[in-house]
Amino acid sequence: MIQRKWHTVAEVAEMLGYGLSKTKMLVATGQIRSVKDGHHRRILPEWVDEYIEDRVAEAA
Repeated sequence: MIQRKWHTVAEVAEMLGYGLSKTKMLVATGQIRSVKDGHHRRILPEWVDEYIEDRVAEAA
């Protein structure tokens, strides 16, 4: 089985329990890092983890 190396914005939105619009805004503002792949944005799993860690640190 091949394990995916990156996620789409829609997949990240589902993982975080956010709407697609909110997730796109987070990507556009750089709060969630991404890389452009053709016409699409891709997000590495560790970038999702970084975003979560930043949110937790802000809440503490």
